[in-house]
Amino acid sequence: MFLGNSLPADICAHSGLCILGGPMSANDPVPYFGNLLQLVRNATQLDVPVIGHCLGGQLMSRALGGTVQASENMEIGWSDLEAVSPEAAQWLGTSEPVRLFQWHAESFSIPPGATHLLRGQHCRNQAYVLGGRHLGMQFHCEVDAPKVREWLIAGAGEIHSCASPGVGQVETILCSLDLDLAHSQRIASHLYRRWASGLKR
Repeated sequence: MFLGNSLPADICAHSGLCILGGPMSANDPVPYFGNLLQLVRNATQLDVPVIGHCLGGQLMSRALGGTVQASENMEIGWSDLEAVSPEAAQWLGTSEPVRLFQWHAESFSIPPGATHLLRGQHCRNQAYVLGGRHLGMQFHCEVDAPKVREWLIAGAGEIHSCASPGVGQVETILCSLDLDLAHSQRIASHLYRRWASGLKR
């Protein structure tokens, strides 16, 4: 979008809507945020599935009547999350705690009418679903090893200067990277299959 591309004028021309993360705040006066929030509202009203990761989940919350504010704790690195609702198992493929990657200083409220799915020790609101198909997440289950390594290099100063209990050190994050990613990607595969099953044909 910052390169000048336009948002779709009509969500009905698309099977679903995915909103990824970004370095800005969901409350920033970004020129295209107003149109994006309306696109989310249109999609949910028409049952076109929406999925949001981190900033994307925060923007979804804003569009659906929720709020975005400073998180209880900044989170960077791996975080253990637990189910709040039985519906979480349908999305994750398990009712056991899951370990997923985080990088955020703000978090969303659960929007009106949505079901709270996951909570964390350092940030309570980690995932919600609206209408059984619109999924907002605070975590990054989409990451792979090159992306994590790239972020850790770019954000090394931020990590070293932060005293939040939710921020892991680079060495700690990397030491279990392969194992944690394998678990995260199994969760992501189940979650994406569940979401994609509702895509408009």
